[in-house]
Amino acid sequence: MTVNLTLLVVMGVLYAVGVYLLLERSLTRVLLGLMLLTNGTNLLILHAGGSAGSAPLYDGSLAAEEYSDPLPQALILTAIVISLAVTAFLLGMIYRSWVLGRRDEIQDDVEDRRVARQSSYDVEDDAEVPADTTEFEETPRRREPDETVEAPGVRGVDGRENR
Repeated sequence: MTVNLTLLVVMGVLYAVGVYLLLERSLTRVLLGLMLLTNGTNLLILHAGGSAGSAPLYDGSLAAEEYSDPLPQALILTAIVISLAVTAFLLGMIYRSWVLGRRDEIQDDVEDRRVARQSSYDVEDDAEVPADTTEFEETPRRREPDETVEAPGVRGVDGRENR
């Protein structure tokens, strides 16, 4: 069995471009990156399955080495179904993001920035949690007992939009 260099180069390019696209902030690019990664993985499984042989139906006339292995084909079929489900889920997320915010980029929030600035802390360490988190803490506004909290842009009971 010989290694097909062209197939290895194609798999490498699919993996490289897929990982690059996964690291982007746009959900559309993340989706394209996942699709390239799954296609590269399918090629890898197909290549690892060995050379083509006779159909994997045993009739007793051929030696065991002359049959093709059905396991890589089953794994590829399973990977295709899983990638289809993940693609549908991400398309739903992209659509919802577009409907709500007219963009498909993932935004930073205060908690992300706080974690990024915080010194490395391992939960399993016995050390105290670093105390530099007060910079981002907000003092909560005191609410009256009968006051309700509603999200901005959401229509209330009376049909008016809350601002």
